[in-house]
Amino acid sequence: MRKLWLIFAQTVTISLAALFVAQLFYPQLLPFGDKSGTSIKEAPAYNPINEVSPNHDGSQAPPGSYRRAAQAAIPSVVNIFTSKKTRQSIGNPFLDDPLFRHFFGDQWNEYPSQRENSLGSGVIVNSQGLILTNHHVIDGADEIEVALPDGRTFPARIVGTDPETDLAVLKINVRNLPAITFAQSNNISVGDVVLAIGNPFGVGQTVTQGIISALGRSHLGINTFENFIQTDAPINPGNSGGALIDTEGNLVGINSAIYSRSGGSMGIGFAIPVSLAKQVMEQIIRQGSVIRGWIGIEAQDITPELAESFRLKQARGSLVAGVVRGSPADKAGLRPGDILLEIDGREVTDSSTMLNVISNLKPEKKVLVKIARNQTELVLPIVIGKRPTPQIASGR
Repeated sequence: MRKLWLIFAQTVTISLAALFVAQLFYPQLLPFGDKSGTSIKEAPAYNPINEVSPNHDGSQAPPGSYRRAAQAAIPSVVNIFTSKKTRQSIGNPFLDDPLFRHFFGDQWNEYPSQRENSLGSGVIVNSQGLILTNHHVIDGADEIEVALPDGRTFPARIVGTDPETDLAVLKINVRNLPAITFAQSNNISVGDVVLAIGNPFGVGQTVTQGIISALGRSHLGINTFENFIQTDAPINPGNSGGALIDTEGNLVGINSAIYSRSGGSMGIGFAIPVSLAKQVMEQIIRQGSVIRGWIGIEAQDITPELAESFRLKQARGSLVAGVVRGSPADKAGLRPGDILLEIDGREVTDSSTMLNVISNLKPEKKVLVKIARNQTELVLPIVIGKRPTPQIASGR
């Protein structure tokens, strides 16, 4: 009996010692272990080929700090360096004389080619080397180099661009890169704190902080399709193509433009929202370009003065100022002076909404358009065409 008691006591002692060691070194294995640690809930990672989002640093951040957001997103933001050949004209008026050019040729008209360098930023969108940036960052470039936050540099090729939204996708031949996590667009609101990450003036990767000042900014004359996030987070030259993130490190927009009279930040910056960036990026990755609907009209907004002259009850819709000959609109019977009220059941409030509604329709789709003509509402069928590739000059 005494021997059994000794065996029991030794067994209990060893078990208690094992539990103590496990509690000390591996508390997460026990149901009654320490649960005081906190974790950040991330938005579902967006990735064209099922990528894994970057991990957050588990260190404790002081109150009011955005350390975790910055640490989560910084590895996914890259610097982009471009260069292209340029020629400068001497500008001699005699060089326009055909007789002079016949004898002396064009060698007198230009200096030897020089290289023009520029810089911007980009965001890694998957671990296989795809990078999202602005079209104007790489527009016209002969050489593109991407510098990762760890100091490595790689040549990049263009997968595709969309000048009308000022977006482009690049590819570098590197694997296992930290892809950024895309925020849910319906969680973005005015007043939310945001951080802008990029390479302003080439000083190196920089993080600035502000709030979302406004949503849905348009009619700015920056891009054809505009739906900007306005922010007061300082954005400067070199930030273009960089990330605008929320306080959890999720991407909410691509920094694109600033309002400035001096060339520096004046507290008004614009970013392309994540919803539009994803839509464009998916098409570029899948087919190399963006396909949009088109009907072939020139339109303008209905002002109160125009509404009065057309005897409209309210200033809404989009005035057809011109129709391209042979276009879908021409074939459907639209005329200059018509006012577009609805397209495919969607109300047209101005020319911007009209353009967005049409561009989102698939080519070859037959839809109904409601118009006002001579104070009478008409419904016409129209077959959507494919929007022509824009001819946008380089060197924006």
